[in-house]
Amino acid sequence: MSDDFNAELAAYAGRTVGPPERGPDPVNQPMIRHWCDAMGDRNPVYTEPDAAAASVHGQIIAPPVMLQAWTMRGLKPRPATGGTEQDVLLRLLDAHGFTSVVATNCEQEYFRDLHLGDHLSVQSVIESVSEEKKTALGVGHFVTTRQTFTDDAGDVVATMLFRILKFRPGEKKSEPAAGGETQPRPKRPRPALTQDNAWWFEACQRHQLLIQRCQSCGMLRHPPQTMCGNCRSFEWDTVEASGRGSVYSFVVNHYPQVPAFDYPLAVGLIELEEGTRLVSDIIDIEPEAITVGMPVEVVFVDFDEELTLPLFTPRKA
Repeated sequence: MSDDFNAELAAYAGRTVGPPERGPDPVNQPMIRHWCDAMGDRNPVYTEPDAAAASVHGQIIAPPVMLQAWTMRGLKPRPATGGTEQDVLLRLLDAHGFTSVVATNCEQEYFRDLHLGDHLSVQSVIESVSEEKKTALGVGHFVTTRQTFTDDAGDVVATMLFRILKFRPGEKKSEPAAGGETQPRPKRPRPALTQDNAWWFEACQRHQLLIQRCQSCGMLRHPPQTMCGNCRSFEWDTVEASGRGSVYSFVVNHYPQVPAFDYPLAVGLIELEEGTRLVSDIIDIEPEAITVGMPVEVVFVDFDEELTLPLFTPRKA
């Protein structure tokens, strides 16, 4: 890409995206409850007034990582012309063929808890636009923005750095091996193993679907955690799940495509009969036939000698 285009992109650094945008609703209990239900977060300081009053917070607080939910613009389409500085920048990248986008990382810093009734506004600034970079997805540019969240008094409650990659699709080509043979399919990405979760993946290799259970209050939890979110106990054991459940929610991925996976790729949030939920692929069914509430059951797939994962298939009658 030409130096002139890189300079044009770099000129966006430091520009304010637009005027501050006030969230459509103040911090409220129904949205917190829905978010906690979707995420499986049972921390009582978010939803139970008595428990929150007895905590160090003294009142209900919103989950910190729910920050963006209070100012999201919703499903409004971006304008074809005009709009904010960011709208103009993204259209410029589109015009040069960088039409695909993927979020790469997000960093949030919190300055105080959010309470019921707080009404947030967000101010966004384009922090930087990188020169052209070669990535596994294709050639593209990283666009970094920084958002500052304030309350109605103008006090900063949190900041967020958010980075996306705008890339040109379809450029990653598989190279034939020596002699014209096709290269072997790459392995699935390895899970990030820690002392807190390695036991779960080891059980999967034995074709066991285990759920962590608090030995103090009996609460089941997944994914594995060091401490019980209900009673704060560090003591736990496991129970073996039946492997039966239902589709609580799902998404079908089409792009960007990673060579280790088959597409379209259906990924579901599976609610087990025992009450916990986990994210996994849904297989042996056309994506358009998947429905919320559909009964499913586990099937263990040995992807290689090191990795076995529980996937879910429509439950047989």
